[in-house]
Amino acid sequence: MKSVAEFLSSSHPTAFSFEVLPPLRGKGIEQVYKAIDRLVEFSPAYINITTHRTEVVYREISQGVFQRTNERTRPGTVAIAAALKGRYGIPTVPHVICSGFSRAELENELIDLSYLGITDLLVLRGDRAKGENRFIPMADGHTHAVELCRQVEDFNRGLMLDDKEYEPLADGFTFGVAGYPEKHEEAMNIETDIEYLKAKIDAGAKYIVTQMFFDNRHYFSFVERCRKAGIRVPIIPGLKPLTSLTQQALLPKTFHIDLPVELSEELRRCDSNDKVKALGVEWGIMQAKELKAAGVPSIHFYSMNATASIEQIAKAVY
Repeated sequence: MKSVAEFLSSSHPTAFSFEVLPPLRGKGIEQVYKAIDRLVEFSPAYINITTHRTEVVYREISQGVFQRTNERTRPGTVAIAAALKGRYGIPTVPHVICSGFSRAELENELIDLSYLGITDLLVLRGDRAKGENRFIPMADGHTHAVELCRQVEDFNRGLMLDDKEYEPLADGFTFGVAGYPEKHEEAMNIETDIEYLKAKIDAGAKYIVTQMFFDNRHYFSFVERCRKAGIRVPIIPGLKPLTSLTQQALLPKTFHIDLPVELSEELRRCDSNDKVKALGVEWGIMQAKELKAAGVPSIHFYSMNATASIEQIAKAVY
């Protein structure tokens, strides 16, 4: 069976893929199934599964005495990936992140995923912890995604953290990484950002999935810059339809992206979430049709709170 990376590099019509979010701790997996059930008719080539860092929480255990603990609000991706693979038979791509994990914890996650035969990954640095103004790795953790890329490649070769050498994996991990058409918020400029992206490709990444964007010109310009920098792997555009009024301020602030003037003018005319959703579907169809016409390998949809909109877009495009 082809890896996701091999599939994306092969000749095929523009594929459909999307991302799901593990349920909050204490919630069942049924809500994830419901979201996927609405989208399987469009034959997704793969399903990504997000993960979240553990958060540091200080709890008062006696007067003036606090205990530092790590808390995770959602389950990890290993169990979710195994459940979805078994239920749907669709390749699953769990996110593996530096943020909130030590190298040993990451190695254990790789061991579990390899044992389950889940060998497609998306390797990311992850977000800063709440309240931090810069990214701080866990003790014995990674500062940059490129370091995690190298750990995965070492794992494939049988090089573990105990300094012992094991047999290389017969079916090693293949992985993609993130790219930012409007540059990462911490990059000094787009040129240095692409340098860092090239380093991740040189460290073993086989494809790129972009941050969301609402102006396709950003994507096409980003691809052109990457090609000039010697990056030859598939570059998958990531789309997210607008669904609420709050996103006109929230998305630019959180993801450091611009909304094009035409879209922002239409958005300011909306006076309800329903009108925003209708606009989001219309704009998403326009973006997806143009990208598909350009022959992109796949269009990846960020589906958090947007499953119904993605369903409408996919019906119009696929």
